[in-house]
Amino acid sequence: MAEPQKIYWKLWQNVACMKHLLPIDESFDLVQRDIRLGGREASFYFLDGMMNDEAMLKILDSILKITPEEMPEDAESLIRKIPYSEVDMVEDFDQAVRLVLSGITMLFVDGYGEGIQIDCRSYPVRSVDEPGMDKSLRGSKDGFVETVVFDTALIRRRIRDPNLIMEILEVGKSSRSDVVLCYMKNLVDPKLLETVRARIQAIETPDLCMNQQSLAEALIGTRWYNPFPKFKFTERPDTTAACIMEGKLAILVDNAPSAMILPTSIFDMIEEANDYYFPAWTSLYLKISRILILIVTVFLTPVYLLLMQNPQWVPPLFDFILIRDVVNIPLIWQLLILELAIDGLRLAALNTPNMLSTPLSIFAGLVLGEFAVTSGWFNTEVMLYMAFVAVANYTQPNFELGYAVKFMRLILLVLTAVFNLPGFLVGCIILLFLLGTNQTLSGRNYLHISRN
Repeated sequence: MAEPQKIYWKLWQNVACMKHLLPIDESFDLVQRDIRLGGREASFYFLDGMMNDEAMLKILDSILKITPEEMPEDAESLIRKIPYSEVDMVEDFDQAVRLVLSGITMLFVDGYGEGIQIDCRSYPVRSVDEPGMDKSLRGSKDGFVETVVFDTALIRRRIRDPNLIMEILEVGKSSRSDVVLCYMKNLVDPKLLETVRARIQAIETPDLCMNQQSLAEALIGTRWYNPFPKFKFTERPDTTAACIMEGKLAILVDNAPSAMILPTSIFDMIEEANDYYFPAWTSLYLKISRILILIVTVFLTPVYLLLMQNPQWVPPLFDFILIRDVVNIPLIWQLLILELAIDGLRLAALNTPNMLSTPLSIFAGLVLGEFAVTSGWFNTEVMLYMAFVAVANYTQPNFELGYAVKFMRLILLVLTAVFNLPGFLVGCIILLFLLGTNQTLSGRNYLHISRN
């Protein structure tokens, strides 16, 4: 690996090198400004749109007053005269280019063998409002944003302990995205921390175009055959802080408004923010309710299909669940069509303008409800059970887990329809196999129950 090019003592050489490394003339937002500082020639490099103009104006107003007699002979002495806290020296062009593209202002002065970085960035950022999909009844109403510096501040605000470490790494040859490991030094598992750090440093990818998803795939690999999620994602800083205090590791990625939590199990996946704010008995009841609903969501329609294929197994007490109407379309096709229709409605709701969402929802409910049954496409009982499944999916706070459950339900439905009881049993074995073999990054079993 070649050594990085050191910064020259002559300004014209530094200007020529920066012009070669950066598309100054082609990119309008890359700005070079030449000034005279204390009788010496100097050049600024910065990204227009990411520099705090007010802060830079005050800095320039101060350093431009330096006379030739007061001008220091080295960069370190000049730094002491700059009335700003986030100022440091840079010794090579590779670091200088990376800093400029990150939004940091670079200053080169004739006769100095180092560049001076001035971090007066101003990030485009939205407000830290509560996440729309991860709300709490009694908790705080703030959430992560796309700027990693603000996200770390939201965690620091809750954990004022010197053991809280924010370790920053860089991933992506082109994007050079900031990745932050957040952990309590005295609580985190050192083996897990070293494993995650080593894997992140070993990632060779041009960019993290999809932020945390790209990082997750690079850390775990595809493992396409197992749909169960390997990470827990949360957009809430209070939930992240609670997990960190339990000894877990949180990973923040710049431009991603959520945190990845490690290690995780399926029991961590079904937790939500309210579990931390309610009393122990209430929290336990909610967790048990979600677990039971999760199980019912997986098995309700496959078991119903199995019983309809074998009506002699239905005890007289539950004889009312049998279908009395004419079945025009086989039950398996009714169930599969409705599974697809539910996803179609979800996608339509996601892309529908707010002003049209209410009337279109009413129209879709009428068409897929009463009219679908009246026309003979679907039976009333099938519509009822699929409606329960559709609503029950939203009891799970983890979106990826909801779709993993859906895929398992589809496998059970198809195997049950084709092979009857043996197919149903094989589907259950596949489900248990995928749960038992879904190893997380820490190597801990997915069914592990945390003691915290």
